[in-house]
Amino acid sequence: MEEKRKTVYIADDDDSIRQIVKTFLVNDGYITEDFSTGDALFERFEQKSCELVILDVMMPGTDGFGILTKLRKISTVPVIMLTARDSENDLAMGLGLGSDDYITKPFSAMALLMRVRAIFRRIEFESSKYVKPAAAGAGFGPLELDEASRSVRVGGEPLALTPTEYGVLRDLMLHAGEAVSRDELLERVWGFEAVVETRATDDTVRRLRQKLAGSGVNIAAVWGYGFRLEEAGK
Repeated sequence: MEEKRKTVYIADDDDSIRQIVKTFLVNDGYITEDFSTGDALFERFEQKSCELVILDVMMPGTDGFGILTKLRKISTVPVIMLTARDSENDLAMGLGLGSDDYITKPFSAMALLMRVRAIFRRIEFESSKYVKPAAAGAGFGPLELDEASRSVRVGGEPLALTPTEYGVLRDLMLHAGEAVSRDELLERVWGFEAVVETRATDDTVRRLRQKLAGSGVNIAAVWGYGFRLEEAGK
């Protein structure tokens, strides 16, 4: 059975960038739709969702951060941010709002394509590697991991997780009680080395802590090393 082709939405007010990115993605087998504003992309997403979004930060109308915020209210679709401003504040804001990756302009279209491939490869890896025919789930305290559906529940209620958040929480659950290093998370979750490794992992963990608040589960920091999943009060 032929695999369904994945759809990627691209928003950038630079026509040449959109066309270059679109060409590389189409040649790699993806279906693409491109937009000159983030508002147009969001309007289309509300009508028909896609498998991944590539979102420029600086655009007319609502900027990329604003569109990312709106997307995260309705979807956990993977989002790659494009930014011309290589500052830690901008990167931290994008990661903090729930982006899965970022790339700084000017960039190579091939480098962006590799990021897209890495995100989809990670999603496929997480949904297949540890799934067992008789038991596709695992648990830790009130958390239930269902790897077949790539979801986590707290006391039976589903958590709204981005693919990156799911990957980090899944990895911590599979190594519950153990200290997991930032390097291990980067390799197993992100799948490649990033420029702001510590910020990527720390901001994702910060978002997870907010979503796990009151659940009875903590993500404890292991100073100078990484993180450990613990039950509160233990």
